[in-house]
Amino acid sequence: MAPTTPTNPDLAVIGGGIIGLAVADRAARAGMTVRILERGRVGEGASHYAAGMLAPVSEAEIGHAELIEDGLRSAALWPAFAEELGVALHTAGTLHVARDRDEAEALDRELAFRERHGLRVERLLPSAARRLVPALAPTVRLALHVPDDHAVDPRAVVAALAGRVRDAGVRLDEGAEVAALDADAGELRTAAGETVRAGAVVLAAGAWSAQVLGDLPVRPVKGQILRLRDPAGPGLLDRVLRFEGGYLVPRGDGRYVLGATVEERGFDQTVTAGGVYELLRDATELVPGISELVIEETGAGLRPGAPGNLPLLERRGRVLVATGHFRNGILLAPITAERVVAQVAEKEVLT
Repeated sequence: MAPTTPTNPDLAVIGGGIIGLAVADRAARAGMTVRILERGRVGEGASHYAAGMLAPVSEAEIGHAELIEDGLRSAALWPAFAEELGVALHTAGTLHVARDRDEAEALDRELAFRERHGLRVERLLPSAARRLVPALAPTVRLALHVPDDHAVDPRAVVAALAGRVRDAGVRLDEGAEVAALDADAGELRTAAGETVRAGAVVLAAGAWSAQVLGDLPVRPVKGQILRLRDPAGPGLLDRVLRFEGGYLVPRGDGRYVLGATVEERGFDQTVTAGGVYELLRDATELVPGISELVIEETGAGLRPGAPGNLPLLERRGRVLVATGHFRNGILLAPITAERVVAQVAEKEVLT
C-alpha cells in the first residue's frame, strides 16, 4: 500500500453522522488512514434528532425479513459497542400500547407477525400493562411488551465516537461540503476547491447523499420531535413507550424524547404548531403526567429514506454507499461499519 497523506487517505468518509463516524472508527482501528468530510457540524444531521431506539423487534415489517435479521445482529453488537464508547444502554425494554379497539386489533396482528418470525413479544392486558408502567392512563386497551428492544442516547454516542476517531488520528473536517465526486477515480472536490484522492470513499451523507451522487434514490423524510424534562426527576417512565403515530423515550435522568412525525416535505426542517400539538395530544392521552413536563427543545430532523425504506449498501466504482437507513440508523451503525470496512479491507484499498 502506498504512503498516504490527509489529502490522499486510505479512506475518505463523506458524512459525520453516526454511520460515518462508526465507519471511520472501525477503519482507523484496522490501521487505515481516514479523513471525514462533514458539510455542517459533526452529528448535527439525523443523528442529532434521533431518539436512539435499538428496536429490531418493534421495527420489524412484513416483507423485510433481511432487515429484521440485520437489526437483530446489530442489536447484539450494541452492548460491546456501547461499553467501548463508555455510553449507557437503557435496557428496560419497550411497551407498545393501543388506545382503542382498532389499535388493539392492529397490535394483535403485529403480535402474530412477530411470533411467526420467532421474535420475543408478550401480550399484556391493560391491568398488566399498568402494573408495568403505572403512569399509563386507565383507558389503554392493550399492550405488547418487547423486552429486548432497548435505547441509547445518540448525542452521547456521537460525542464519544468523534472523540475516539480524533484520538485515533482521523482528520475530521467540519464545514467541508463535497461539491463533486468522481466515483471511478475515488476523487472528490470540496466546495472550497480542495481535491481529495482516496483509495476508497464511503458515502454516508444521510438525506444529503443524493446531492453528492445525483442518481441515488435517497430522499429526506422529516420528523418533528420534542425533548421534555420532568422537574421532579426520573420516575414517570423507565422504558420506551410506542404508540400509533409516535414514541416516548426516557433518558433515565428525568428527560424524555417525544416523537416523531413522518412528513415528505423535502429539506424543510421547520417545527410546526400542528406537529407539536399532535405529538403532545397523543402522548398525554396515554401518559397524563406528560402535561407536567417542561419543553426543553423542539426540532425537526431529516431521515434518509430509500426505496422500501431499506438501507442502501452498494458499490459505485471506488465509492461504497452507506445511506438510506431511514428510522434505523442508530440501530444499524455497528453492523454497517463492520460490513463497509470489511469490503474496503478486502480490496486493500480499491484499485
